[in-house]
Amino acid sequence: MKRWVAMAGSLLLLLGVVSPAWAQADVKGAVALDTDAAVRAVLSRQVEAWNRGDLEGFMAGYWNSPDLVFQSGATVTRGWQATRERYRRRYQAEGKEMGRLRFQDLDVQLLGSDAAFIRGRWHLTMKDGSEPGGLFTLLARRIGGDWKIVHDHTS
Repeated sequence: MKRWVAMAGSLLLLLGVVSPAWAQADVKGAVALDTDAAVRAVLSRQVEAWNRGDLEGFMAGYWNSPDLVFQSGATVTRGWQATRERYRRRYQAEGKEMGRLRFQDLDVQLLGSDAAFIRGRWHLTMKDGSEPGGLFTLLARRIGGDWKIVHDHTS
């Protein structure tokens, strides 16, 4: 009897009478994995650019818009240009260094097909042996087909 029920179910699926929930879940799961990988790739490219001393490459992960928001400590910086200048003053000005960056404990939460919430830790290793670091929370959106960070709250 069980075998007959399984065969009948397969036949109904083949005829398109029943839409298998597991097949839809597999498709959604595959899309989620691709999206997660695409978001993580943005962060990976940022780390690679930072570690080459390429601030412009690092900034390519951010939305190039006056509506970009970067928060750190008690300061809110608005806009891509202002965010780039903040990084430049802090890490490329006279006597400053960028150090070696790494991200850890990344947690990507998809909020839909075009938005993601990302949490993690950042860590710098400086030439003098100091190791500043902290936490970050990002909001990324798919804009023009590319994932971009639109909001960054770093501590």
